[in-house]
Amino acid sequence: MLAGISVDYYLRLEQGRDQHPSSQVLDALARALRLDVKATEHLHRLAGLQAAVSVTGRGLCAAAAAGLDQLIDQISIVTNRYQDVLAANAIARALSPEFAPGENFLRWRLLAPAARDFFVDWDEATEVAVSGLRESAVGDLGDPRLRALIDELSAASDRFRELWARADVGYRTGILHMRHPLVGDLYLRRARLSVPDSDTQVFIYHPEPGSDSAKALEALAAS
Repeated sequence: MLAGISVDYYLRLEQGRDQHPSSQVLDALARALRLDVKATEHLHRLAGLQAAVSVTGRGLCAAAAAGLDQLIDQISIVTNRYQDVLAANAIARALSPEFAPGENFLRWRLLAPAARDFFVDWDEATEVAVSGLRESAVGDLGDPRLRALIDELSAASDRFRELWARADVGYRTGILHMRHPLVGDLYLRRARLSVPDSDTQVFIYHPEPGSDSAKALEALAAS
């Protein structure tokens, strides 16, 4: 009723008798379910459609792009869709073992005992990572390597099972509170850039210019 869809048609969708709903139907369902922008885009991708970007969304993207110059030479990590670290700059490697090339930072974040001390809000840090993995996995849960990673983490981590069952989707920007054993508390803004036509993504963490976190990172880089 909230979506303005007849009961008969909704049953057809639910039973899989109509596997090609229009974008208008998907948008109506998204509004009724109160999905955010990321979840709505995910719903469209699951249905094989491309969600339209609103004027507001384009404005936010433009604003984000305008600030990219501030991210150069900050903490940078390159990963694949499985969150395996492919490359990281020196300050990223000094910041945390999870950013060492060859490490899977989702596995480290969920399973390494040190992660609970490093991330002051460990619940948020794991939530962001798992919802990002679900976004990367859209439409391809049959990928053997991805399936193996999900099975491994499901067997080893109650937290992963809880988050995966929630089905939250989409990487969220924000601030991570970290506690480094040498330089103490760090408040770093996080961002993610996707490389077109590739499963590669770049994670960037940066402090506010002139902040205590910026000074702490300078001390870490010099150590």
